[in-house]
Amino acid sequence: MSTAQNWDRRTGVDLVANHLYDEITSLRLLPGTKISEAEIAARFGVSRQPVRDAFNRLANLDLLLIRPQKATEVRRFSVRAIEKARFVRAAVEAEVLRRAARLCDEEGAGLLDANLEEQRALLKQSDYTLFIELDYQFHNLLCGIAGVEYAFEVISAEKAKVDRLCMLGLAKDARMPDLINDHEQIAAMVTAGKPEEAVAAGMKHLTRLDSTIEAIKTRNATYFESDDD
Repeated sequence: MSTAQNWDRRTGVDLVANHLYDEITSLRLLPGTKISEAEIAARFGVSRQPVRDAFNRLANLDLLLIRPQKATEVRRFSVRAIEKARFVRAAVEAEVLRRAARLCDEEGAGLLDANLEEQRALLKQSDYTLFIELDYQFHNLLCGIAGVEYAFEVISAEKAKVDRLCMLGLAKDARMPDLINDHEQIAAMVTAGKPEEAVAAGMKHLTRLDSTIEAIKTRNATYFESDDD
């Protein structure tokens, strides 16, 4: 394969993967929706190989389910996968918050405050997509304040696995005010130099997903994998 061909293939993979990622995480493609490799290839004007590579990339993120001799579909939620993601995130984030509370200075406090101001401004707009972006930014700032920027790679990877649930909860149950209040409490404890209180606020924040999961399971049970899957 020539360099030009290889570049075109990688570009095609990125184009398809990024588009489908946005469609899935924004819930324009709902859990259980079937996706055709041939249709996607035709839509983007690429061969089926880049689409296949893009599908594999999204499958590795638990966003697509690829099964031999069956249609590829948007992956349904797995309770076990959610529990695993939250366990890993909680362990990492607890240490981040302890360190952030010990190391936060005036500059760090200012950055957190500016981010929170932007979050509060979104309440009137009900812009859930932008709120999730600011949520990522908030947790990234905490990692930077703690001096462990690399920890955000783990946190963001685990957050990504439950983003669709968060989006459903934000849209259906008006959870944005509660989440912003959690962020305010976390920031207050970090800037006050109270490590264990910051951890407690962070862990309370993570439990917000419990009621969201139960509400979505009640309303849309088909969005979740069955015990036999």
